[in-house]
Amino acid sequence: MNILYNKHRQIVLDTETTGINLQGLPYEGHRVIEIGAVEIINRRFTGNNFHIYINPNRKINMKAFEIHGISNDFLKNKPLFKNIYKKFINYINKSELIIHNASFDVGFLNHEFSLINKKHIKLDNMCNIIDTLSIARQLFPGKKNNLDSLCDRYKVNITNRKLHSAILDAKILAEVYLSMTQYQKKIIFNKKKYFLPKKKIKANFYKKSNIILKANKKEIIDHNNYLKNMKKKGNCIWYNKKKN
Repeated sequence: MNILYNKHRQIVLDTETTGINLQGLPYEGHRVIEIGAVEIINRRFTGNNFHIYINPNRKINMKAFEIHGISNDFLKNKPLFKNIYKKFINYINKSELIIHNASFDVGFLNHEFSLINKKHIKLDNMCNIIDTLSIARQLFPGKKNNLDSLCDRYKVNITNRKLHSAILDAKILAEVYLSMTQYQKKIIFNKKKYFLPKKKIKANFYKKSNIILKANKKEIIDHNNYLKNMKKKGNCIWYNKKKN
């Protein structure tokens, strides 16, 4: 499906969930509990970020809690997904979504839409999605390409990151993505400014402009002697006996 998205507006997105799924698909009723998104326009941070915690109406898996540190008590007074999804859609719609291991986050968010009877709403139908994990695997085949490894590779400072956080990881991923995709933009010339002259340049213009320096007698003698010496060794094809 062709999406008419704003190619200059990129949203770096990350989520935290009640459970961990290495296969990237929602399972065992796990839910999204945090969404973090960072806006980049023309490869610059704008500060217009999106961050929200969500009440999942279920308990958080202990392994997931050890990763993000978000507790059930902390989320009990947070809004439900059905109460924030419109705000979220308005923020990301028609942008370019940048996600690490996109199938995981996209799968969970699409699952959230389906749970509120919005099956027709899918991230991949409203945004162009770029998976930084796929980019990393092409750049560094056979190496670890999780976010921590990429931060180490691109010298992105994560010393203050004790636990995972959707908004913090989105900011970190944004820095990594910009480092991964550095390139030299093409120089676009203005045709009205850079043009060929309408009048033809006269041929004698070049003749008058060229300065010809001729060899003096000594230089000619030295040159001929050098060629004769080469000829004796059988390595000269330019020496002309009649002429010299």
